[in-house]
Amino acid sequence: MHPAVLRRLIDQALEEDLGTAGDITSRAVVIEGTLASAQLVARQAGTIAGLEVAAEVFSVVDAGTRVRLEVDDGSAVLASTVLAGIEGEARSILAAERTALNFLGHLSGIATATNTLVKSVVGLRARIADTRKTTPGLRALEKEAVRAGGGMNHRFGLYDAVMIKDNHIAAAGGIEAAVGAVRSAVGHTVKIEVEVSSLDQLKTLLAMPVDIVMLDNMSPAEMTEAVDLVDGRMLVEASGGVTLENVRQVAETGVDVISVGWITHSAPALDVALDFIDRAGAESR
Repeated sequence: MHPAVLRRLIDQALEEDLGTAGDITSRAVVIEGTLASAQLVARQAGTIAGLEVAAEVFSVVDAGTRVRLEVDDGSAVLASTVLAGIEGEARSILAAERTALNFLGHLSGIATATNTLVKSVVGLRARIADTRKTTPGLRALEKEAVRAGGGMNHRFGLYDAVMIKDNHIAAAGGIEAAVGAVRSAVGHTVKIEVEVSSLDQLKTLLAMPVDIVMLDNMSPAEMTEAVDLVDGRMLVEASGGVTLENVRQVAETGVDVISVGWITHSAPALDVALDFIDRAGAESR
């Protein structure tokens, strides 16, 4: 993400939290100029993403706040792992705390969910990919978190890849019409992906200039047959109804890619926290 775009997202998030009056609690409780040391800590095991974003939040609130990262994005950590050390004015640290943790917990949750799926298909051909089912405004960060978890990115938007879905087919009057119209519009250098929901649709598609087929909500048996029918002539993507419990079974059908929407739209946040450290080096919660 371009730094200017990231800064705009952080500014919007801070404005939402600080409003027009700022942190009225910390301003009343903490004497101005009080210095503090704190740590970002993982409360549970997982895969970290968004740590540099969290660090930038502290810097935006107060350029004098110093953040020392102890791990990198993509790192697998255990519960109680210290992720970063923070030093600066206590008021500034407290003002940035929740926004930084919101980014860090959300993005680490995505990375953790992705990594769990990736580990589930180790040894098989299939790779785990995300979708466009993302939080408005956070797509680039969420897709970066997927990569931190070992997954791959599907298209970023409607603008960077062609995907003909069921409603396109219905609007165009059939697969042949949709594929023909797209191919003539985008030229030979752009790959075309088409979603099918039945083996009959796939058989029709096989005679067309298509690069990727998405098998939508098919059973494992249907996917296996689809992979056999394609026989290497195009990439095969599986999508719909993929869970932690069945992802390996899906991968065993021989598909090349498994796209999973829930890793971005509903992955549980990783539990992360900020703890102040007193002069003796003990946590102060």
